[in-house]
Amino acid sequence: VQLQASGGGLVQAGGSLRLSCTASAPTFSTVTMAWFRQAPGKEREFVAGITRSGRRIGYADSVKGRFTVSREGAKNTVYLQMSSLKPEDTAVYYCAADEGLSVVRSGVDQYAYWGQGTQVTVSS
Repeated sequence: VQLQASGGGLVQAGGSLRLSCTASAPTFSTVTMAWFRQAPGKEREFVAGITRSGRRIGYADSVKGRFTVSREGAKNTVYLQMSSLKPEDTAVYYCAADEGLSVVRSGVDQYAYWGQGTQVTVSS
């Protein structure tokens, strides 16, 4: 599975961004997808995830109510809509995928495939 993330950028606090991650076909329908982020000097952390069916979704507590994850099968794409952004959301955001997960997991080592990352910078 190949993943291509895009949509990062510079935004002011309180603003919004939408990240996209496109996966290679025809495997998209078989994978659970997730977003992680890594800030400078910190470990990579789970942000949100969605199962291959789209029925199960999970969020980190730090983003609940502000971020929304979704997927569009016709485009082999998963999205992360980020609103009410805060400076502490600044990080490189990575999309990840795994064919063996039927639920959303938050561990970095539970996802076999990773995209290249996209930078999100939130200014105060």
